[in-house]
Amino acid sequence: MGSSSRRVFSRWIKKVKATVYMTHGYGSDTGWMFQKFCISFANWGYAVFAADLLGHGRSDGIRCYMGDMDKIAATSLSFFKHTRFSEPYKNLPAFLLGESMGGLATMLMYFQSEPNMWTGLIFSAPLFVIPEPMKPSKVHLFMYGLLFGLADTWAAMPDNKMVGKAIKDPEKLKIIASNPRRYTGKPRVGTMREIARMCDYIQDNFSKVTVPFLTVHGTADGLASPASSQLLFEKASSEDKSLKMYDGMYHSLIQGEPDENVNLVLKDMREWIDERVERYGSKNY
Repeated sequence: MGSSSRRVFSRWIKKVKATVYMTHGYGSDTGWMFQKFCISFANWGYAVFAADLLGHGRSDGIRCYMGDMDKIAATSLSFFKHTRFSEPYKNLPAFLLGESMGGLATMLMYFQSEPNMWTGLIFSAPLFVIPEPMKPSKVHLFMYGLLFGLADTWAAMPDNKMVGKAIKDPEKLKIIASNPRRYTGKPRVGTMREIARMCDYIQDNFSKVTVPFLTVHGTADGLASPASSQLLFEKASSEDKSLKMYDGMYHSLIQGEPDENVNLVLKDMREWIDERVERYGSKNY
């Protein structure tokens, strides 16, 4: 980096209010429509970092295979921690943000982190409770389990056409469906087994959440039950916790709703994070 570039970077760093570390959902990646999150927060004065989960986007691994979510969360967390404690950002407030299944991974990252590492958490339609129509068949999982792990990576579970249940705006559905890195195959056996297992684990450990958080959810979400956010809000031990429910909105609040709905959700996110940055401020972590 040349001297002029360093000066520009130094001036920019002084204006950054906090850092936000973002995780995408199932079958998605950090590009394409997920950039709506990243660009919005960057425009508000936040340094944004995002990583493709293993098996997604440009990351290594079998496409959309998530047989060990603890490992997957730890991999993203390793990158986030490296940046979070780097010289320019180590004294800034830091937030984790997760959308959909990325909310599940984000919660695992939080549980794997040192105390007081994160200023707060933001969840957009997190997947902590699977709606009944979307739950993996116990019969299928049992039968494939008899193969002693040989079927774990098979894309053989019933496909419930998830994108159609997530996106309300038909034009945005076309854009999302055209993402060349989006996974379009059937769910893998190990992925569905692990998601179901981790949802149960997270539900049993909501009380371990002690940091400030905001969770937002549409009441018409067909992929991640609104009970995900409601139960988190009710059971978390955090003294500073916020829940926003949006009547009639689908799963993808930022990427798939009409613009007026998207702007409403983003407005609530901005107000929440701006207030927490002002309230908790910079400190030595």
